[in-house]
Amino acid sequence: MSTRAVHQKSGPKDYLGSPISPADPQTLAAIDDFVGGFITYEPRALNVLAAADADAGSALANAYAGCLHMLGETMGSPAGAAGYLARAEAAPRANAREQGVVAFLRAWIADDVEAALAVGDEVVEACPTDLAMVKLCQYLNLNRGDFPAMLRITDKALPASSAVPQLHGMRAFAYEQCHLLADAEATAWEALHLEPKEPWAQHALAHVMLTQGRIEEGALLMADRSSGWDGLNSFMYTHNWWHLALFHLSQGRGEAVLDIYDRRCWTQDRTYSQDQIGAVSLLARLEFAGIDVGGRWTELGDYLATRAEDVVQPFLSLQYLHGLNRAGRPEAEVLMAAIERRAAEAPAHSRRAWAEAALPAAQGIMALQRGAHDVAIERMGAALPRLIEVGGSHAQRDLFEQIYLEAVLRAGRLADAQQILELRRRFDPDGAPLNSVLARVYDALGLPDLAARAATRAKRTLERHAY
Repeated sequence: MSTRAVHQKSGPKDYLGSPISPADPQTLAAIDDFVGGFITYEPRALNVLAAADADAGSALANAYAGCLHMLGETMGSPAGAAGYLARAEAAPRANAREQGVVAFLRAWIADDVEAALAVGDEVVEACPTDLAMVKLCQYLNLNRGDFPAMLRITDKALPASSAVPQLHGMRAFAYEQCHLLADAEATAWEALHLEPKEPWAQHALAHVMLTQGRIEEGALLMADRSSGWDGLNSFMYTHNWWHLALFHLSQGRGEAVLDIYDRRCWTQDRTYSQDQIGAVSLLARLEFAGIDVGGRWTELGDYLATRAEDVVQPFLSLQYLHGLNRAGRPEAEVLMAAIERRAAEAPAHSRRAWAEAALPAAQGIMALQRGAHDVAIERMGAALPRLIEVGGSHAQRDLFEQIYLEAVLRAGRLADAQQILELRRRFDPDGAPLNSVLARVYDALGLPDLAARAATRAKRTLERHAY
């Protein structure tokens, strides 16, 4: 499509001001629901599915419905989106922007991520009020670890959309993923000044505070804002609670974390990828902190069993694999074989991520479960420098750092463990689980003074939160 600006002097527009081809009022309302719901993480985004089914003539409604299917992150997502793409392509009415959205969906279904992002960039260049496209491009770039691109796409939209709080939330998260923490924090507060309940900006602040070791401040912030998460879609609701749980975990509040898991993180859409990996990650971190999770892995494994051959995204597959292993499910072996095949057959844009990052990480996860700790260390150690390529945020990928640390501890490599733990204290200086482990390591290394100091830090944190 042309990169010239999209002009439409009259006719319908979405609530952000992006032009829409004429359609019946129900379709136009559903398009607004998609755009608004998508960037605010509200379930009303799903309303566009029924509108697309009822209005085959709306290219935009059908393209958005197809995008929703792709966001489902399942092996069947492209097939589910294909019917909507066909209707969008055949629709008799579509302006230049809408044609760009259709082209974006077409490339995405074909797994041509580079082409999809190129189209998305042109759409936003031509129509900088199209924040749904900004969000979609950020999503695809997050999945491949291109964080500067996440920031760059928001730059295109900023002059036209500076009054929209959700754009500042998107920018804040992009800044944080680029390690520009001061910019991230300032931009997140700018979003919250415009809309105090903006959940993605709250999420960006949680990332900043976790990274900087501002555990008490982060816990208070997220707990204070948590009442505003009711009514969000399952991902945003569970994910912000997940972030609060990480702060509580550092505080040594294991029972509070288990309560968040039981009442918040594993209560929404248990069939959805993001809810599942959030549950896997939280249970794993609880275990690494020495907290008994009871039979929760078994129950979670019943849902993960359907992921036995799911290689939609390496970031997701690795967490499914860990969860299936911890649940003792035979599907773990099936998924491992699927990851091996994907590493050999992935398209060019993701082949290295699968072969050089995901595959050795998967081998490390399997080795840890089998008790082959030295193999786990070697394989996970080979993967860690490349894991940015598999997607996910810094906080989410820290799970794999913890898996590596667990292998090091089980192998009895105390000097290596000391190095890792002290480096981790830079962002979790007084964390109760971390310092408890560090005390044991120092004691085994014959360094009683350092062991006592670490134990004292852990004790003080636990006493501070003994309620």
